[in-house]
Amino acid sequence: MKSSITKMCIIPFLLLAMATNLALGQGTRAGFYSSTCARAELIVQSTVKSHFQSDSKVAPGLLRMHFHDCFVQGCDASVLIDGASTEKTAGPNLSLRGFEVIDDAKRQLEAACPGVVSCADILALAARDAVTGGVTWVVPTGRRDGRVSLASDTSSLPGFTDSMDIQKQKFAAKGLNTQDLVTLVGGHTIGTSACQFFRYRLNNFNSTTAADPSINSAFLPQLQSLCPATDDGTKRVGLDNGSENKFDASFYTNLGNGRGILESDQKLWTDASTKPFVQRFMGIRGLAGLSFNIEFGKSMVKMSNVGVKTGTNGEIRKVCSAIN
Repeated sequence: MKSSITKMCIIPFLLLAMATNLALGQGTRAGFYSSTCARAELIVQSTVKSHFQSDSKVAPGLLRMHFHDCFVQGCDASVLIDGASTEKTAGPNLSLRGFEVIDDAKRQLEAACPGVVSCADILALAARDAVTGGVTWVVPTGRRDGRVSLASDTSSLPGFTDSMDIQKQKFAAKGLNTQDLVTLVGGHTIGTSACQFFRYRLNNFNSTTAADPSINSAFLPQLQSLCPATDDGTKRVGLDNGSENKFDASFYTNLGNGRGILESDQKLWTDASTKPFVQRFMGIRGLAGLSFNIEFGKSMVKMSNVGVKTGTNGEIRKVCSAIN
């Protein structure tokens, strides 16, 4: 898994991180641990790489976990806390995976630099390091860990049946715009989805006898075969058809061809406000193109600064799954 890029690529992301910090007034910055735990980022990176080599599914898992963390209580590692009625127990979070990667990195960091590196920063770094293919960005660090984790707060998470207006409202509430929405959704499609989350689109959609009309008619039989109505719905299907294990922009081409798996994904193509961004990622002639690899890094930096706790707010947990 590639972990480095050229200085030419690093400089724009470093400048972006600095500008984002100033604009949002957050206390995070690139290289926060350079004097207190110089090997912090290397330890997280090597831990992610080790787990990825054993199970490549941890990559989309870590990206999704960071996303779910930031949309509830801000990026403060509240999603990692164990206990009754915590965020981890909420429906949208029951399928999250990769907790063992964060726990492993935390154990190593506590051995090297006790009480210094937050679980929130470990998760932000791990999400970046989980992306393969040489795509990377500078992660501002300095977050502290939250002390509150409630399942009831997870209603702020975007849902797979949400209308596009609701999705945009949920992103806007976090300071993220429509382009961020389209970009971040694209980055999280390297994973899979259980059939139960989209099978309703394949038959009797919206109380009709037909399938969701936005599904490509040539693609529909394939989905129906993968997810028959008689199964329990637990079988998993790649969210980016034909490019499930690659971090690239093919997801947007699939949307243009009616091959989006989740209803909320396909709506990016049918909604007038999001479709132009999809088309720009597709490289349609006549539109100003967008580089997915670059824009994803920008949007991740922006999202990773949502509601962060810094300075004397929050704490540095000794164990990521428990408040001190």
